[in-house]
Amino acid sequence: MTYSRLPVLGSLRLLTLAAALMVSQAHADEYADVSQLVRAGKLTDALNKADLYLAAKPRDPQMRFLKGVIQRDSGKTTDAITTFTRLTEDFPELPEPYNNLAVLYAGQSQYDKARTALEMAIRTNPSYATAHENLGDVYAKLASQAYNKALQLDASNAAVAPKLALIRELFSPATGTKGQRPAATPATAPAVPTPVTPAAPTPATATTKAPPTLPGPTLAKAPVPTVSTPAAVASAAASASAAPAAPTPAATTATTSGNTTRDAEAAVHAWAKAWAARDVKAYLASYGKEFDPPGKMSRSAWEEERRQRITSKSKITIKLENLTVSVSGNTAVAKFRQDYKANGLAVSSHKTLDLVRSGDRWQIVKESTGG
Repeated sequence: MTYSRLPVLGSLRLLTLAAALMVSQAHADEYADVSQLVRAGKLTDALNKADLYLAAKPRDPQMRFLKGVIQRDSGKTTDAITTFTRLTEDFPELPEPYNNLAVLYAGQSQYDKARTALEMAIRTNPSYATAHENLGDVYAKLASQAYNKALQLDASNAAVAPKLALIRELFSPATGTKGQRPAATPATAPAVPTPVTPAAPTPATATTKAPPTLPGPTLAKAPVPTVSTPAAVASAAASASAAPAAPTPAATTATTSGNTTRDAEAAVHAWAKAWAARDVKAYLASYGKEFDPPGKMSRSAWEEERRQRITSKSKITIKLENLTVSVSGNTAVAKFRQDYKANGLAVSSHKTLDLVRSGDRWQIVKESTGG
């Protein structure tokens, strides 16, 4: 289902939640039924089926998200805003409801509210590219309003008109593009995910290729000295058998690299273990002094927020799968899939940690989700 282009709303991108949530096969069937009705244009039937499901499972975030999309498709914008707002209140860890809430606000020209919602999405997930893009669109619209006001107050200001013209060009309906990027079509309903079967916690190479092993330097063999006397031959043989064989530089490098990689992997597992154990002190100690908190938060504000989020959970389960670590000198990059469960919420996402070695410890200096 497509929609006519609306100012800003046509360029902002609605997101689906399905890829972020782990669901059982039975639930996936329910979601598939509702999604099929939406694709068939039977929005009333889809909404009725969603409500019937939620009557038995009122906190289910996936179906609630679907309901919000259906309400939006049905033109019930106010109801959709209410649905997504309550999702952000019950599941503040999920950035997608914030994003869709912002799109709805932008469609009502409530750009300040849209900006606030997108900033919350980015605060929840700093690597959320769609939210960053949408926030840029909202900033551009706010800039357009400010430039218009400036011209009203001072029509002789020659510097304002070119800026306003540039903003208008970005959102020109005549070209059907925004910054030469085709306008995204709002999602009609989340796609239904395939149930996830957890893989055994063994080093995996299926989803992320390990960095290639560089060949070590080729060493020329040293010439064997010519010994002219039997005594010298015996002495040389005795010395060779008694002295331990020195490891080649290539072997030493490989051993050191292997130990370094294992140390970095151990640091990642220790970070996840501290998080699951709700050991805030050990969890925060996993982050180095160079770690840059998301958004414009100070380090102390970020630590306090993490402390509150972790301690507020009665139980946290963290499972890392497909972990691969590449080391280059004193830096390392760890990539893996993270399965997070806490208080009835289950989220699966791909995560990347950038680490730096400080002394004999590896610490996190950058954290991003997705990819």
